[in-house]
Amino acid sequence: MRIIVAPDSYKGSLTAIDVADAIARGLLKVFPEAEVIKVPIADGGEGTVAALVAATGGRIIYTEVSGPFSEKVNAGWGILGDGKSAVIEMAAASGLTLIAKEDRNPCITTTYGTGQLIKKALDMGLRKLIVCIGGSGTNDGGAGLAQALGVKFLDSNNHELPQGGGALINLAAINMTNLDSRLPETKIIVACDVDNPLCGIRGASVVFGPQKGATSIMVEELDEALQKYQKIVSRAVGKDVAEIPGAGAAGGLGAGLMFFTPAKLKSGIKIVIEASGLEEKIKNADLVITGEGCTDFQTVFGKAPVGIAKLARKFRVPVVCLSGSFGNGYQDVLQCGIDALMNILPRPMEKEKCMEEAKILTEEAAVRLGLLLRVGIRMKI
Repeated sequence: MRIIVAPDSYKGSLTAIDVADAIARGLLKVFPEAEVIKVPIADGGEGTVAALVAATGGRIIYTEVSGPFSEKVNAGWGILGDGKSAVIEMAAASGLTLIAKEDRNPCITTTYGTGQLIKKALDMGLRKLIVCIGGSGTNDGGAGLAQALGVKFLDSNNHELPQGGGALINLAAINMTNLDSRLPETKIIVACDVDNPLCGIRGASVVFGPQKGATSIMVEELDEALQKYQKIVSRAVGKDVAEIPGAGAAGGLGAGLMFFTPAKLKSGIKIVIEASGLEEKIKNADLVITGEGCTDFQTVFGKAPVGIAKLARKFRVPVVCLSGSFGNGYQDVLQCGIDALMNILPRPMEKEKCMEEAKILTEEAAVRLGLLLRVGIRMKI
């Protein structure tokens, strides 16, 4: 029996690697002769670097870069097993989790550090980059990233603008003379699972600004600044990306990457499936077990378990989703290729207690799942 174990993380308690290990241990207690292949998965957000490095036999590297407020942070990123590809999470350098709640101010935070990570990857000779843009604490349209790669943003007096999305209201011109010349020969894939445009009522500032600390006044100022940025930059680079779905992701970083690099936006789970070689592994499997921290109505919108289930359906391989918990609308995933659902809770538990004991609860749940599978194998239908 060949079983593919391909879960996402249980956010706040277990990494995808931890979940995969726990499920594998439980299954092997019931099926000691089974071939259990662990492929930790992520959907392009937090944990994607760790998942892809683990799945491809790569390595994690730490680089000191500028954080959201230009403070120094030690940001982790990955080189995949092929030795030619890098995977970068912008949250490691420019993420919301790096900012204390009381200090959040997207008018002055910058993506400069994310640009530095891209530059470091280029310096190391890597010419295929996967950039994951979830979890941002910024709203600068990717201007900071572009600054790190050599672009100058100028005001009407030809002075360089300070970093941060608020400063873009004074943008008058850009100078791309020193834009990194290695970018045209680099393939950049951006993991993005939102479809928001850069500006307007569905844009970066209005939809995502408040969670980053923006007041209603800040939201208006930031949206106006990004509108000005979009007009000036689109003329300078000869393309307008503001309405492309995903341009507004990560405070407009989606747009910035498309403006200044050869970046293409793609579904995060599709990127991870491709980079991890999961399709080839599933092709000859008897069963796939996936999972996530909480399965609910949102899971059907491109999250890891459904992405994996759609792939498994192609080869008629059954899929079980073993999740930390269920939320409203969790049954919806049964219409998307997932054949059965279980959660790890053996009894009613406080959320905090469940998170503390998540590793052992997951292993025990995998044993229960294995026993049910064994019954199914013995049934005469």
